[in-house]
Amino acid sequence: MSALDTALHGLRALIADGALRPGDRLPSEGELCERLGVSRGSLREAIRMLAALGVLETRHGSGSYVGELRAADLIGSLSLTVGLLPMAGVLELTELRRVLEPHAAALAAARIDDDTVAVLDGILSEIEASDDFEEHSRLDHAFHMTISEVAGNDALTSLIEVLRSRSRAYRIPDADDAAELKRNSDAGHRAILRGLAAADPVAASAAASSHVAATEYWVRLYTEGEDTPDD
Repeated sequence: MSALDTALHGLRALIADGALRPGDRLPSEGELCERLGVSRGSLREAIRMLAALGVLETRHGSGSYVGELRAADLIGSLSLTVGLLPMAGVLELTELRRVLEPHAAALAAARIDDDTVAVLDGILSEIEASDDFEEHSRLDHAFHMTISEVAGNDALTSLIEVLRSRSRAYRIPDADDAAELKRNSDAGHRAILRGLAAADPVAASAAASSHVAATEYWVRLYTEGEDTPDD
């Protein structure tokens, strides 16, 4: 184990064991170095890495503190690395979405109100009327994340956003394929909304599962050396 790994493991253990709690100030560098058996350089690098992940917060002139350790925030920090995945990795993320997004849709169907249904309907009308890729990507993301937020689980919302983030910028190079994808995607969105509007968790979940499955088809088709689409 490298000195950096030792420092990281030691800091993580202090937090996980409850020796350092959210909001606590870290002991001095000298104390931590002696306690963990590492150099100041390794300790500082470990602190920088944990700060980038949202575990620690460094305050100028005051020191480093343990962050709030909210599940949603820590999950959200995964976007820093998920964005580097090759397209084969995106396929694995899409498979995870097939589990999570139907669950979010089912939860949302039990909690959604008429105002939110109207908002989602408006988003879909804009998607259906637009041929602009960037606008479609933005609206598509807003539609799915609104559903996740209605589900009421911040950690679930954060994880879905991370899983969706990698493929949003990718286009289908073939115009006919792109047109087919949009038609299927528009129909899939409407099926999800019908389930939500009817307050039917089973219908909403099934529609979301079918929608992500269609996305997975295109991801598989374009994984070999080609870009993948937004859904």
